[in-house]
Amino acid sequence: MAIFPHFSELEFTFVRSSGPGGQNVNKVNSKAVLRWNVTNTSCLSEEVRVRFMNRYGNKLSGEGDLILSSDSFRDQGRNRDDCIEKLKEMLNAVEFAPKKRKPTKMSWSRKKKNEASKSARSDVKKMRGKPSYD
Repeated sequence: MAIFPHFSELEFTFVRSSGPGGQNVNKVNSKAVLRWNVTNTSCLSEEVRVRFMNRYGNKLSGEGDLILSSDSFRDQGRNRDDCIEKLKEMLNAVEFAPKKRKPTKMSWSRKKKNEASKSARSDVKKMRGKPSYD
């Protein structure tokens, strides 16, 4: 993976977590919250930044900060590593532009099958009406 922000651009805060931990959960700040300003970062090219903001715009704050959190584990270090892994996966997803779809033609046999199924369906629908006594 080529894209990853410098660690000085990442801001970690730790808060009290919900979930497992027993009595210790009330004393320890084990939930990791990662903030990263996507709009002012130097590690993303403009096209990658646009793809990132289009795909993950709902996770950005008003100032352009990406906010990720993790409280899956009972200790701070593993939750911090989990936030970093989430960020890596997000950056991997937008690193390369999706390939353009190459339009293909329908084969002759497929066209014939489609016509046959449409005419069969048409015949079924014609049979639903009241009979004519001509």
